Amino acid sequence: MTVPRPSALGERSGSGSASTGSELVDHLKGLGLTSLAKVVPGVLDTARQQQWSYEAFLEQALGVERQGRAVRAHERRVRAAHLPTAKSLESFDFSYQPALSERLCRELAGLSFVATATNIVLLGPPGVGKTHLALAFLGTALESGYSGRFTTLRQLADELETVTWRQQRRRYLTPRVLVIDEVGYVRLTASQAQQLFDLVTARYEQGAIILTSNRSFAEWGTLLGDEVLATALLDRLLHHAEVLAIDGRSYRMKNRLSASLPPMATAATAPTP
Repeated sequence: MTVPRPSALGERSGSGSASTGSELVDHLKGLGLTSLAKVVPGVLDTARQQQWSYEAFLEQALGVERQGRAVRAHERRVRAAHLPTAKSLESFDFSYQPALSERLCRELAGLSFVATATNIVLLGPPGVGKTHLALAFLGTALESGYSGRFTTLRQLADELETVTWRQQRRRYLTPRVLVIDEVGYVRLTASQAQQLFDLVTARYEQGAIILTSNRSFAEWGTLLGDEVLATALLDRLLHHAEVLAIDGRSYRMKNRLSASLPPMATAATAPTP
């Protein structure tokens, strides 16, 4: 079998009939090489002009396809994760929460917690950046190829008692990272509390959970309506976990004060770097 030279392909695509180039694109699409199909004329022109070797042409062509597939895979992971918005660690203002360890947060962003199925629990009053950090960690995991899912406890509670929960449950079990946001804003029924316990138990040492809450652990018995169940749930949740307590000021109030105060007052009340 004679393998055509890359330069020959380029000559045929560049100076031959339009149908030849169209057929080449059709072949690539038929093989599922859709990213390469979009740019192959340009790749061929560059290969001809720079007189690439066979190896260089193949490396460039496959590199284009691989990058395209990686982008599409990331987009699928983001859609499946149901992110309400994108956040990053770089956009988090650590100077406004000096009690929070920036070093620890950046270590967690290295994603070793995903590999070890270690949970992250973010505790603190409303507005201190718990959800921001949870989304930043989840976003980094998605970028690195891990699957993830975001939900609030209220959204999860609504699904826990549905007739389709048995089918829905796998959507919360299979992701490598599960974020449960806003724990503490809704009290669970006995059935919901039991289902939540079963979910945490099923993910125990299998997948990481990132959980945010405005309630101390001592209040979880009231939240679940069962002190014994709350103790058992916390035992599994905290056995392998990093707990980040953020006892600081609200970012939302910071922005509101900055918008409402006159310039001199704003400068005087700004946090010291």
